[in-house]
Amino acid sequence: MHPRIIIAALKGGSGKTILSLGLAAAWREKGLQVAPFKKGPDFIDAGWLSMAAEVPCYNLDSFLMNEEQIFNSFLNHSAQKKISLVEGNRGLFDGLDIDGCCSTAELGRLLNAPVLIVLDVTMTTRTMAAVVRGCQVFDPELNIAGVILNRVAGLRQRNLITEAIGKYCGIPVVGAIPKLKENPFPERHMGLVPHRERDRAQKAISWAREVVLDNLDLEHIQKIASSAPELDLMSHPLKTKNGAKKMVNRPRIGFIMDQSLWFYYPENLSELEKGGADLIKLDAISSNALPDLDVLYIGGGFPETQAEYLADNVFFRNALKDAIENGLPVYAECGGLIYLGEQLRLTDHHYPMVGALPLDFVFQKKPQGHGYTILETCGQNPFYSVGKILRGHEFHYSKAILTAPEESVRFAFKVQRGHGIHSGKDGICRKNVLGTYTHVHAAGEPDWAEGLIKAAFNFREQKEGKTPEMVEKNI
Repeated sequence: MHPRIIIAALKGGSGKTILSLGLAAAWREKGLQVAPFKKGPDFIDAGWLSMAAEVPCYNLDSFLMNEEQIFNSFLNHSAQKKISLVEGNRGLFDGLDIDGCCSTAELGRLLNAPVLIVLDVTMTTRTMAAVVRGCQVFDPELNIAGVILNRVAGLRQRNLITEAIGKYCGIPVVGAIPKLKENPFPERHMGLVPHRERDRAQKAISWAREVVLDNLDLEHIQKIASSAPELDLMSHPLKTKNGAKKMVNRPRIGFIMDQSLWFYYPENLSELEKGGADLIKLDAISSNALPDLDVLYIGGGFPETQAEYLADNVFFRNALKDAIENGLPVYAECGGLIYLGEQLRLTDHHYPMVGALPLDFVFQKKPQGHGYTILETCGQNPFYSVGKILRGHEFHYSKAILTAPEESVRFAFKVQRGHGIHSGKDGICRKNVLGTYTHVHAAGEPDWAEGLIKAAFNFREQKEGKTPEMVEKNI
């Protein structure tokens, strides 16, 4: 029956992330298998949710994915689980336009899922009932099934709000969180500090679990999730996941996964495996050599927090630079793009990076790119055909500075929406490297994995001395 619940709020910072983490951890501790999802492109919250549920968390995003792709991702990844937990983003109805495109409410309607609204009730009582009632009237097709009160000052405030919502809105208050003095989840520019940077991450998850166990009615919330109607499989037929392609001499695709570079949508790696690739995990901080690869994929992260360690690993940087000079195809996103540049400039120091791309990176106090992107492929590159339109997102505080004359630098993308690297362009190319600020979601863009695998085979054939014509004819 796909029991499911969406945790939403009226605005960011209302507490939905901590409560989602606590719910996932509490249900897991009780032996309930949880399928966690994050609405939107956010990877930091998704990382925390994955840690809390002890299974991968998948993003559901209607800008990056169409309805069929969202539906199939949800069905495939919630299969064999007892309950699905979706954390919304921003305010419930906040989207890209006046109609709420790409909002949490839009996702709630698509999945026909009950929604719990987390309300910050600071210095309010009965007004909260008017706010909730307004949400119900604003979108009567959305199943707003309950409310969680947050930052409650005392019993009197709690009782007044609970009674008012019950009387005027006809839905239950399923929990009330008091004002909490402790918060082991510190924030940094784009939200929570990534769980990989928290020495006491598990302790923080345990704290969130205890907050939920002490203040929320888990049985009632589970009952609401179980009341979700059966999904319409006739309108959205399930496409089951295929196994990996069987092939001889599987392409070897490396990916860096360490404290600095760790952001990969789970689908991006799984689509490479399904396409027939063997994935080789690397560590840019501790590895002292580069194995034989056919392609290297470098995802996002926060290289600025580990800049000294990345710079100190001269062996790996030099090995990667040599491989790139010898034609290794490399696809790098955001943090990976920064790592391939010449220098990472922080306030107190300049740190040398790989030096494969003519760019320095300077970190600013304000975002330099923040939101969804649309790119038109306008230049030759190893991974995409010219004319291809890509949808993705960028989140970065770094500013790219060209260290070579602009006329000598080659870009693959023209930016139709977003910021990019320089003067409305993104996807800087050199040799067989493509570096971009944009993150692409493989579940919404099948050509991404196919492009990396094709580049891997082309490079392997070149190493074996075959001409492009021989490769094309599969000789």
